[in-house]
Order: sequence, then C-alpha cells, then structure tokens
Amino acid sequence: MPIFDNLAKAAKDFFVEEDESQPAAAPAARPLPGPAAPPATGPNPAAYHAPAPVVSQPEQRHLDHISGLLAGDGKDFVAFVKMVKSMAASGLSGPVLYRTAFNAFSAMTGLDLPTLLASAEQFETRLTADRNKVLERHQEKLGEIRIPNAPPGPIVQLLSQEQQLQKDLAELSRQLEDKRQLLLTAQQQLQQERQKAQTALASYELASATATADLHAHRQAAQSFLTSSTPTA
Repeated sequence: MPIFDNLAKAAKDFFVEEDESQPAAAPAARPLPGPAAPPATGPNPAAYHAPAPVVSQPEQRHLDHISGLLAGDGKDFVAFVKMVKSMAASGLSGPVLYRTAFNAFSAMTGLDLPTLLASAEQFETRLTADRNKVLERHQEKLGEIRIPNAPPGPIVQLLSQEQQLQKDLAELSRQLEDKRQLLLTAQQQLQQERQKAQTALASYELASATATADLHAHRQAAQSFLTSSTPTA
C-alpha cells in the first residue's frame, strides 16, 4: 500500500547517514513571525526620518546558527520532528501522525515519551537562552543598555557624537545670538553717534555762518563809515 511505502521511505531516510565530507544542506528559508505591531496612536515624526528595514526572510547565517543550536545526536526531539515531517508526506496528520511517528521512533531509538519531551524542553531552553543573549548584545549595540567592561559599539559611538554635535550647535547658536545682540547694540550706538556728529556739525555750521555774517557786516560798516568820515589831508 502507498501509505506503508511512504512510512518505510521515511524510516529509511531518517537512518541514512549524511555524507560527512559534504556540507549539510541548509534548511529552506522561512519567514519568521515578527512582533505584533502596536496600535496606531497618531503620526510618529520619527517614522518619516528612519524607515523600518524590510525583512523578507531570515539570513542564511542566522539559519545556519539556529541549525547549529538544534543539532543533536539523532536520538532527540529534533530528530523526532524530522520523522514527523517525513511521515506527514504519506498523508498522516493529527494524533495518528504523532502516535505512528512516536512508535516508530521509540522502536528505533529506545526513547520513552518523558525522555523525548525532556529533550524538546532542552532545545527550547537552548533557543531561549541564545535569543536572550542575542537580544542583550543588540540592545547594547543600539545603546539601550550598557554592558560593563564592554567597548561601545558603532551605534553608541555615533549616538555620543551626535549628542556632542548637538551641544556644540546649541552653543554656537547661543554665541551667534549673543553676537547678533552685540551687533544690534553697536549699530544703535553708531546711529546715535552719527546723529550727534551731524547735529554738532550743523550747530557749528550755524555758529560759523552767524559769526562770518556778523564779522562781514561790521567790516562793511566800518569800511563804509570810517572811510567816508575820515578828513582829507
């Protein structure tokens, strides 16, 4: 029957050793479920300046890393999952699939159910610990946390540089405003001094013109009166 042929093929594929001289084929890239998006509460100004990166599928290096974490000895829960997936191609599903796979896996490996489930818990713990480690490292890179005795990453260094430049810009803006006020004061004083100089010049011109006119009038009178009244010898 086809179903038994598929089961036999699954068991055969499970126990065929891979050629260690050839690199193991990497698992097919699958999209990872991302975190749920927070509810929209209004426009976010930062969204217009920093577009979120588009991630279509995991990078191969990440897949290889996860595969390394899930590498076992062939008598563990990961190997059992491989058998389940292989038998699923025969058309089995649900309880029948897992019971049939477990019976075959237990017969070939000698593992009982508690040991198999304990193996699954160990792999989940390994993945959780690795994820926490990676999250901590990237939080440090993003400047969200600080790991003691760890050199700052590029993002932290650039963030510090940005903050310093903002302070420098604020200081330069303050100095520019101070210079602008000094310029305004100097311009006002210059205008006042020009007005004083112009007023003083006008006053001098008036005094000089008055004195010149008065002197000229007296000269003309003296010349006229004294010349005409002087007896002739």
